[in-house]
Amino acid sequence: MSNRKQKEQLWVMIIRLALAGLFLFSGFTKAVDPVAWGIKMDEYFVSFGMSFMHPYSFYIGFIPTIAEFLLGFMLLFRIRVKWTAIGYLLFMTFFFFLTLWLAIAEHLEVNYGYNFGVVRDCGCFGQAVEMSNLQTFLKNVVIMIPTIIIFVKRNKIPDIKLTIFGQWILASLGALIAFGFELYCVFNLPVIDYTNWKKGNNVAEWFIEKPAHKEIMFLYQNKLDSAQKVTLTENQMMTITDQNPKFYEEFDYVDRKDSIISPAIPAKKSGFNMLDSTGRDFASSYINAQKSVYILFMHQLDEVNQKALKSKDLQLLIADCKAKNIDFVAVTNSNDQQIKEFTEQNKVSFPIYHNPIDPIKGPFMVRDAVRSNPGLMYIKNGVVIDKWAWRNFPKSVTN
Repeated sequence: MSNRKQKEQLWVMIIRLALAGLFLFSGFTKAVDPVAWGIKMDEYFVSFGMSFMHPYSFYIGFIPTIAEFLLGFMLLFRIRVKWTAIGYLLFMTFFFFLTLWLAIAEHLEVNYGYNFGVVRDCGCFGQAVEMSNLQTFLKNVVIMIPTIIIFVKRNKIPDIKLTIFGQWILASLGALIAFGFELYCVFNLPVIDYTNWKKGNNVAEWFIEKPAHKEIMFLYQNKLDSAQKVTLTENQMMTITDQNPKFYEEFDYVDRKDSIISPAIPAKKSGFNMLDSTGRDFASSYINAQKSVYILFMHQLDEVNQKALKSKDLQLLIADCKAKNIDFVAVTNSNDQQIKEFTEQNKVSFPIYHNPIDPIKGPFMVRDAVRSNPGLMYIKNGVVIDKWAWRNFPKSVTN
């Protein structure tokens, strides 16, 4: 009986569709943010002592993403099922043993003090779902079951009713869809933003510490009658001479009492700073509930796209901000000396602040806020209103 005339068993079809859907979802979550997946690839290269691969991490990151999406696409449409089933088995076998090692290595690091430099978040679902190495391994154990079933039943699953050439054309279309989608997200911004800096998020609550709210009381006593005492708040102190012009002639200061009405609330995530050359932090000054600001995020100044920096749209926006008294500032991971040289060379008219990071451990706030270098964000009342890659800079202030 020919493969085309065979009928797929219902339970096998359900497993096939579920497995295909899982691979398509996994591929999509990485393709939606290729920069993040490239960063994850770089972390793996560093972990395995392959730092020399750093310049190629971003480009190599495209390969597993497209492969994963393509496998899901081919299984979904029953394209060359025999070869697809073999591809699934090879793919899952590789990651089964890789995640087994990562889970063991992380366990040894956490419990026995070994240092393998293990990447703790596998990134198998991009930033959409965070999983530990143990969770990832257990997930792969589960996925191996339907993978083996599909492999065993590969000869019982009929190919789509197309010629072999037609099937390869359809498979090529799937690969092009994945590749084109990744390119779009690279040249613009991820169509789904999984970061804490996505539109609509209150970043003031995420990254800015709320100081403690204190009440200060001042105690005065009458110079002639020490038994007569007055307790005043800061606001009352401002107007006391309006009520009694001779107050300071009649009363002596005795003491003050500070009481905390509400304690300081630390930022949910630490590490976002906007430091000037003296070390003063302006982050809370710009990202608060009573201010509008445009922040230009520049990961490393020596990697900034010069065409973007000199674009007409950006210059028009800066001029519009100045006309409407709206702050326009920048933040970068580059150091103060690099900022000074960059400002002089490019005749920059807006302040550039420094966000210090550990080059290995991060946190990489500037890079994570906007994937583009440079990228722009508009924050109003502590909330992200909009964000743009440099190719899509607005020409005027957003209402």
